[in-house]
Amino acid sequence: MANTKDDVKRLREETGAGVMDCKRALDEAKGDFSKAKGLIKERGLAKAKEKADREAKEGVVEAYVHAGGRIGAMVELSSETDFVARNKDFRELAREIAMQVAAMDPKDMDELLEQAYIRDASKTIGELVTAVAATTGENVRVKRFKRFELGQSNGEPT
Repeated sequence: MANTKDDVKRLREETGAGVMDCKRALDEAKGDFSKAKGLIKERGLAKAKEKADREAKEGVVEAYVHAGGRIGAMVELSSETDFVARNKDFRELAREIAMQVAAMDPKDMDELLEQAYIRDASKTIGELVTAVAATTGENVRVKRFKRFELGQSNGEPT
C-alpha cells in the first residue's frame, strides 16, 4: 500500500518524528497507521536512551502558580543546547511539568516521572519528557523541582 503525503503528515504531527522516519515507519508497517505510530514511539524511546548519557547543561527554569496564588511550583528542565531550550515545545513541557508538580505534589523525581499526566492519563510525565527528547534529538531531563504551598513549613526557621 502506497503512503500518501497526508499519512506521513498526520504521523509526523502526532509523533513529532521527522518526515523520513515517518515514511520509513509507514513503509515497514505496510500502511498500518497504528503500527507505524508504535514503531516511531519504540524508536524514539531507543534514541532517547542512547542520548541519556550526554550532558545537558542548558535549559529553562519554569514556574507555575495555581489560581488564587496559594500553590506554586518551579521546575528546572535541561537540554544539551540553548537552541532546544528556546524551543516552544520544550518551554511548554517545562510549564506542564511545573503544573503537574503543583497539582500532584510528587515526593521525588522517580514519583514525578512515573505519574500519569494530569491532562492525559494515558501518558506519564516520563513519556512526555522522552517524546520531547526524541523530537529534539537531545538529552532532555527534569533536573529538579520544588513545590510551594502557602502556610506549609519546609523545616526552616521562619
